[in-house]
Amino acid sequence: MNIIVLASHNKGKIKEFQTLLQNYTLSVQGLEDFPHIADIAETGTTFLENALIKAKTVAELTGHLALADDSGLCVQALNGAPGVYSARYSGENATDEKNNKKLLKELFDTAKEQRQAHFVCSIVIYSPCGKYIHAEEYWQGTIAEELKGANGFGYDPLFIDNKTGLTAAELSADEKNTRSHRAKALKSILSKWDSFYKSL
Repeated sequence: MNIIVLASHNKGKIKEFQTLLQNYTLSVQGLEDFPHIADIAETGTTFLENALIKAKTVAELTGHLALADDSGLCVQALNGAPGVYSARYSGENATDEKNNKKLLKELFDTAKEQRQAHFVCSIVIYSPCGKYIHAEEYWQGTIAEELKGANGFGYDPLFIDNKTGLTAAELSADEKNTRSHRAKALKSILSKWDSFYKSL
């Protein structure tokens, strides 16, 4: 079985990808299995640039295929913020709780009809030989006025899915994996998998 290394320490994200990739003959590992890899600086200005930096670095350091995603929340009323800074929105020691509190504070006086937002996920699969494929997808919604739901991670308790009217944290894992930006991006990149893998 081929190993694919996820360029992440985020247990919630790794679990999601393991579920999404369960039908493929791939052994999915996270960076906790490669403790010699230090934190990778995300110096890109776009989601794709950051995903490419992470995937390339991990592929070169492990000698395995690497999958990296850079994802984040873009809020229309905040001119696209937090964007590529979603994970560290509340500062150097950012946590999901701190990030969500800051977002609610920034949107405190914003009317419901002006709270449109979307999640973005850019995924790169990079081979140690230097070849890669990528995909980028979106999940449209709005920002709630209070936290709702106990599932998921990150901004999930505040992101209301346009179709269901529920926050991402109120959706089951199966429901989220049919709706989310990450699921869509993975589906898109896996449609390129066979031809990519044969070319290696």
